[in-house]
Amino acid sequence: MADTKEIFDRLKQDHDKHRELLDKLLQTSGDSDEREQLFEQLTKELKSHAAAEEQALYSTMLRKPPTTGETRHSVAEHHEIEEALNDLAATDMSEGGWLTKFKTFDHDYRHHIDEEEEDHFPDFANYLDEKDLEHMRSVFDRRKKEEMSEAEMTPEKKEDAKE
Repeated sequence: MADTKEIFDRLKQDHDKHRELLDKLLQTSGDSDEREQLFEQLTKELKSHAAAEEQALYSTMLRKPPTTGETRHSVAEHHEIEEALNDLAATDMSEGGWLTKFKTFDHDYRHHIDEEEEDHFPDFANYLDEKDLEHMRSVFDRRKKEEMSEAEMTPEKKEDAKE
């Protein structure tokens, strides 16, 4: 088994940054410039992280039958996270409903990254070899940078996304 610490530490660094942004957003109020800027930063961070993580880690894990269930679960959650971000972007930040939605999002996202770090990453480590790690190293940061430049706010209510 290869030393997987480096790649999972890299993913966790992003998660820690996301937790900081969530904490900062929870301290904002109303339709402030600070809330708008932090939410845009969080949206770009999460969308680029998810895309790069899927291309680096999850594409690798889908090729390993014992981990396909966990992998599909996490990728499905990435889709739900993007829908929730889009719904938040379509909601007026000055309304109390925005904060209520954001608190639900905060809880769900923290659950997702805790599950990845505590359950999925340790399990995935058992199935990765040096070739897999090399692939992930070469893909993650490059794809995150590319995805970050393309990530955008996409306001769309959840009910509209279902159509």
